[in-house]
Amino acid sequence: MSKVQKLNQLYIMKTIMQAYERIRSHIRHTPLEHSVLLSKMTGANVYLKLENWQLTGSFKLRGAMNKILSIPESERTNKTFVAASTGNHAAGFAYAVQKMALRGEVFLPENVSPSKLEYLRSFGVPLHFHGQDSLETEIHTREYANTHGHILVHPYNDPDIIAGQGTIGLEIAEDLPETDVVLVPVGGGGLVAGIGGYLKSYHADIQIIGCQPENSPEMSVSIERGHIIEELIAKPTLSDGTAGGIEQGAITFDLCKKLVDEFVLVSEKEIAEALIWLLKNRQMMVEGSAGLALASLLKEPEKYQGKNVVLIVCGRRLGFEKLRKIISK
Repeated sequence: MSKVQKLNQLYIMKTIMQAYERIRSHIRHTPLEHSVLLSKMTGANVYLKLENWQLTGSFKLRGAMNKILSIPESERTNKTFVAASTGNHAAGFAYAVQKMALRGEVFLPENVSPSKLEYLRSFGVPLHFHGQDSLETEIHTREYANTHGHILVHPYNDPDIIAGQGTIGLEIAEDLPETDVVLVPVGGGGLVAGIGGYLKSYHADIQIIGCQPENSPEMSVSIERGHIIEELIAKPTLSDGTAGGIEQGAITFDLCKKLVDEFVLVSEKEIAEALIWLLKNRQMMVEGSAGLALASLLKEPEKYQGKNVVLIVCGRRLGFEKLRKIISK
C-alpha cells in the first residue's frame, strides 16, 4: 500500500490523535479567540486560531516535534536530523533538537529574511545556505540527508509532519465543535492537509478553504491542471512562508485535491491590508502568510455570513524592513 493510499481520512485522524498525545507536553494549545469586530464586519462568527502564539512563533513546531519524537529513542540519539526551511519550520526543528539535546542541521534559502535568520542563530544549530527558493533548498537537503545517512525532517511531505500540523484541527474541534469553515494558508500543503484530514473526519460538512497569494499559487494551479507543476515561477510575495514550488511526488498534492473545498487567491495589496488591519485593530504583528486567511475572508465576506469561521493565523515573524514598507504604502 502506497503512502497516498494509506493516508485516508480515518487514518489521518488516528495518526493526529496519536501525534497529539506525543507532542502535547512540548507545545502550546493556542487560543481560539472570537473577533467581535470581524464578526460585525462580515456577518459571520469569526474566530482567530492564534498559532502566532505557538512557542516558536508558528505552527511548524507541531510537525517537527512529532516527526522527531516518532523516531525510536535509540535511533534518535545516534542520528543527525536535517531540515530545510524559509524560517518557521527551521525554528520549530531547531527548538526541538535543542530541547532534546539531539544533533541537527538546518538548510535555508539564500534569501531568508534577516529577522528569521537572527532568531535561528540563537539556537546554536549549524546553518547552511543553498538555493533561491524553498523547493530548491528542499531538494538539496533531501540529497544531503540520503548521502550522509541523516534523518530528514521535511517541511510538509511526510505523514508525521502532516499529523503534527493536524493537531490544530483537533484543538479547533475541541474548542469550537460547531465550526463550519476553516480558512488555511497553503504552501506545500502540510498544514491544510492535516487540519482538513482531521476536521473532515470529525464532521464531513466542514468547509476547508485554501488561501494562497496570487504571486505564488503553486498548489491551486497544480490541482487545477491535475499534476504538480514545475514550470511556474513564483513572483515576490509578502507571504514568503508559503512561497515556492511543490516537491514532485508530494503526498500533500492528492490530500489537498481531496480535502480542500476551494482555493482563494489574494493580491499583495490584500495581504498588506490584512496585516495592517491586525496591527491596527488587534495590536498584532504577524507575517505575510498569517495574513492570507484574513485577506481571503475580507475578499468575499458575503460567502460566510451566518457561519462559524476559523482563520488560521499561522506565524508572527515579520521583518522590520518589510513592515516599514507595508506601512509606508
